[in-house]
Amino acid sequence: LLGSLQATRALMVSAILVGLVAIFVAVIGMKCMKCMEDDQVKKMRMAVFGGVIFIIAGLAALVATSWYGNRVARAFYDPYTPVNSRFEFGSALFVGWAAASLAILGGSFLCCSCPRRETSYPPSRGYPKNAPSTGKDYV
Repeated sequence: LLGSLQATRALMVSAILVGLVAIFVAVIGMKCMKCMEDDQVKKMRMAVFGGVIFIIAGLAALVATSWYGNRVARAFYDPYTPVNSRFEFGSALFVGWAAASLAILGGSFLCCSCPRRETSYPPSRGYPKNAPSTGKDYV
């Protein structure tokens, strides 16, 4: 096989493996998981870290899919390529582009859940708690 084809395959396989790692890291950072529930800041940082890994996996898949799509387009418009051996964009390219876009979008959403730092305005005060009613309070 050509070197560029081997490189795109390796890049796509690495994108899949990095995506699996991102899933495991992001699952640890979910609020519904019991793992690391004693420190919410570290838990949210794990979710953000999972989002960053998702973005890296999405970019790797986007590069691999676009690289192969460029190769197909150049071969299609090359006048020296025989008509019966020309490739066209298939459904795998569109699925690759959609998967890369969703991975980048999902990673961006996870990165938006980063923990807030201390604010400059005073913290809000809650309402004072009243004693429980005995049911005998009349107006």
